[in-house]
Amino acid sequence: MEEIEILSWLTLDAIKKASDVVETVGDLQSGHSKSVFCVIEDDYMELYYSDSGSNYLRHYENKDEFEVALIERKEELGEAPFEEEKNYEEEEEEEEFDVEDDSEKY
Repeated sequence: MEEIEILSWLTLDAIKKASDVVETVGDLQSGHSKSVFCVIEDDYMELYYSDSGSNYLRHYENKDEFEVALIERKEELGEAPFEEEKNYEEEEEEEEFDVEDDSEKY
């Protein structure tokens, strides 16, 4: 992996525009950073935007290294996949209730 500091978001935007975006992790509106994982031909890159630190472009040697970095970034920002929580409303609907018909008693 190689890393180059980029001073301008416009430079990162120009690279992003020329690439195929694989995934974006993070959000500058709700957080302090955003990573755009993208590919140009055989080059796997991460464009890192930050409003509180330096911006950079990371170049990964191969697709495997790129995918590992993507997973790590998601875990770092709390966006890693998690097991879906059981929906309790659905559980209640699935329960069978034994209701007696008392309409004839009255």
